Amino acid sequence: MPDLKAPSRRIGFRPFAGVLRAVERMKFRTKIALGISGIVIAMAIIFAVTLGEMASRAVLSEGRKRGRTVAENLAMRAAEPLIADDLLRLKNLVDELKKVSPDIVYAFIMDESGNVLAHTFQNGFPVELTEANPISDDNFSLVIVDTSAGYIYDFAAPVRLAGSNLGTVRLGLSREQLLEPVSRLNVAVLAISSVSLLIALIAGLAFAHRVTRRINLLKKHAESVVMGNLDVQSAPLPTRHCWECMNCNLTTCPAYGDPLRRCWYMAGHLDDNVPDSCVESCRDCVIYRQNAGDEIQNLAEAFDVMSVTLNTHIKELREAEANLRRQQELLRTIMTVTPDFIALFDNNLRYMSANKAFTDFVHMPEEEIIGKTDEDLFAPENARRRAIEARAALETDQVRKAEISDTSNGGERWFHVVWTPVRDSEGRTVGLLRTSRDMTEVREYQEQLLHSQKMESLGKLAGGVAHEINTPLGVILGYAQLLQDDVDHDSQIYKDLRTIEKQAKVCRQIVSDLLGFSRRAESTKREMCLNNSVMEVVTLVSHTFYLDHVEIITDMDDRMPIIFGDPEKLKQVWINLLNNARDAMHETGGAIIVKTRLYTPLQKVTIWVADTGPGIPPDAMPKIFDPFFSTKAVGEGTGLGLSVSFGIIEDHDGSIEATSPLPNSFFESLTPQTQQKLPPPNDRGPGTVFVVDLPLDHEESIDTPVSSSICKQEQQELDTEPADTPAA
Repeated sequence: MPDLKAPSRRIGFRPFAGVLRAVERMKFRTKIALGISGIVIAMAIIFAVTLGEMASRAVLSEGRKRGRTVAENLAMRAAEPLIADDLLRLKNLVDELKKVSPDIVYAFIMDESGNVLAHTFQNGFPVELTEANPISDDNFSLVIVDTSAGYIYDFAAPVRLAGSNLGTVRLGLSREQLLEPVSRLNVAVLAISSVSLLIALIAGLAFAHRVTRRINLLKKHAESVVMGNLDVQSAPLPTRHCWECMNCNLTTCPAYGDPLRRCWYMAGHLDDNVPDSCVESCRDCVIYRQNAGDEIQNLAEAFDVMSVTLNTHIKELREAEANLRRQQELLRTIMTVTPDFIALFDNNLRYMSANKAFTDFVHMPEEEIIGKTDEDLFAPENARRRAIEARAALETDQVRKAEISDTSNGGERWFHVVWTPVRDSEGRTVGLLRTSRDMTEVREYQEQLLHSQKMESLGKLAGGVAHEINTPLGVILGYAQLLQDDVDHDSQIYKDLRTIEKQAKVCRQIVSDLLGFSRRAESTKREMCLNNSVMEVVTLVSHTFYLDHVEIITDMDDRMPIIFGDPEKLKQVWINLLNNARDAMHETGGAIIVKTRLYTPLQKVTIWVADTGPGIPPDAMPKIFDPFFSTKAVGEGTGLGLSVSFGIIEDHDGSIEATSPLPNSFFESLTPQTQQKLPPPNDRGPGTVFVVDLPLDHEESIDTPVSSSICKQEQQELDTEPADTPAA
């Protein structure tokens, strides 16, 4: 089957191909020397193998003949002692035979029953040798026996007298001993072959040196050309020049006065004085016959002409390259300094080039970007949108514009993208140029402006509504409280009045939040101890939270950080964050972790308020600080707590943000004592953490006696005030 034979041919060819590649990489001088040596070695091997084989066959044939003669002779001499049962004489016969030749390994005589009567073994007779060469039909027998001492020719000759078989004579000849002369002959042949090889190698090297000397000279000149030196002369100078041979005095001829190049390598050198035969073939020209050389010289002359021609062309190319380089540098400078993202594509929408702004945006060097597509660099949806617009620009051969969002680098960014078809000199579209301008900041400014206008209008509306509602709400709350004193506390009317009072207080809190949201009054700021502010709120609400099965765990920085802020407004922030965390766990209970840390090098203090509740849905995270947005049930929240807190923190030049679920790094950053108080991991939900960053007071107040005194003074004031638990 052809399909099965093809792989075997390839497998067999691979080693041979490797040898050919190795030979091709050798130097020419080495090839010549190895060629001559190989021929000598091949002939020597053929001669040695043939001679050795012929000698071995001749020696072994003579050895077998001699062994048979000796065995038969011994059988004739052993007939009379066998009849006389003269064992001593038999022993002398085999011992004398053993001394005749060193190639006789053993000899022994057996009677007709197969009993050994005499032998030459010194350490006992090997019994298994008797069965190694049995005689059939009383004829002579020869076998080769493989022993530990090597191969042995075993000769068995019957002892006969008057047609009766008296016994058997066995004789063993060593095959190695028989071939020992052949081995000496092979050594001599090897020595002669080695000497011949050495002489051939020396002669080959000398011949190769003469042949390759000019080639090596041409190689050196080629290396000089590669290094940029084109002023080389490889060929020998001509003995007579063409203008001297022809005596033409034609100074306008390109070959006239040029001693380096042959005239037949130069165009336009022929004139009327040149014979017609030279026009048809330079080989018939007098000038060619006087100056032409062998193939190596012809190669050197062609190489010299090539060098001169290249030198001329290179000078022209360098001038064109300098002009092109200046234009490229100018274009590259323009593309590098522009903040727009510029990329060039081919018709298959693969990148051909990109400027620095684009490579920095995708975090890849230009070398890795080339050859890729948008699918390799952008998210699937973004890449699909870009590909659709790019295909439309190529198919319509018109400029396309679009605004595209990109989320590949973590945040959303908006770009104004323009696709422009690129045409060649014949007007065919050969590619596409894409420029992208980052419009993220412009859109953010637009959104901030719209948000500010919306919040301003909302604040005015909220303030007006709050003022209008506050007066009748106070009347309702006052009359509800007065009527409670006039009815029995166990009656249904009293319970209804309590409900009216409770809901009126809720409305009053909503009005208060509306007023706080609508007013941006200046805060009464002073130096204050952050830990005392937080712990005061924690102390006030801890009992109420405990009744709702919510435990507050504190992990405070003991370095007493001092900030410049409004204590009452900041307490409102802490209460809002704690209430928000408590409301998230009102059904299951859990723990609230309050942690503060001082970062002196950054001149800030950070407060974490985390809960172990169910967390905030991802779609709600961007809107949690918006006014009137709440995830609680109707009637359980106003949606203004986090918005008011955001405004207070912003008024203190700080920042507030939320993360859900809780990262593992938050629990790892807690002290070991705090970690022991945490609920088990199985009892904790995903959770939410609010992180508040506030700037410190002036640098001198950090960990100074003044800061310690402020914190101690506030602590003493708190200790003297009676505890008051706020209403749930």
